[in-house]
Amino acid sequence: MKIGIVVFPGSNCDHDAQHALSEILHTSAEFIWHQSPDLTGFDAVILPGGFAYGDYLRTGAIARFSPVMIAIARFVRCGGLVLGICNGFQILCEAGLLPGALMRNKGLRFVCRHLHIRVETTATPFTSAARPGQVLRVPIAHAEGNYVCDAATLAGLKHNNQIIFRYCTPDGRLNPATNPNGSLDAIAGICNRERNVMGMMPHPERAVEAALGSIDGLVVFRSLVQSLARQPAAAVS
Repeated sequence: MKIGIVVFPGSNCDHDAQHALSEILHTSAEFIWHQSPDLTGFDAVILPGGFAYGDYLRTGAIARFSPVMIAIARFVRCGGLVLGICNGFQILCEAGLLPGALMRNKGLRFVCRHLHIRVETTATPFTSAARPGQVLRVPIAHAEGNYVCDAATLAGLKHNNQIIFRYCTPDGRLNPATNPNGSLDAIAGICNRERNVMGMMPHPERAVEAALGSIDGLVVFRSLVQSLARQPAAAVS
């Protein structure tokens, strides 16, 4: 089993994700340079947080044209698992691999703090180790985490059970006061209809050791590793 972590110019959470997988879960995790057109040998791919290409023009707008994103689109069509975290979520939306877009936070301020998210479904390779309704304490660090989409897209997300995480209170209730960025329907993470691509704004890789204030982020990585152990590798071509 081998998981790839894409490195764009400006990525700054790539080593955190690699540490979570390699040092905590003892899983093979290797870096993939953004110019690489080949994902042969990888079983899953993570697009980490940061500021790819400085987030010039718009978050993820330049990164979506990297050669690696062509390979990732092909990887996704073949059933490969892809996780986008924060900037990675933004890139996946820009690339059309996830619906909707991430806009400036309500209040137009960068927000960096721990908060709580509720697991809305465990029927994904990224949340299968969680409990339905489980509340995770994880940090956020973003200025453009305000998830938006049109009414039809939102209806589709709900109908297909594609909303994976929502911002909530510590006891799991939805409350406008706990929504840090104005995100539509308190959405903190979604998946595609095929359920092999997930994007989330919070940073699970920053919540994998007690010294970091929480180990709840391990739920996401453990789910991914266990899901890979149960399924055949994607046939990338």
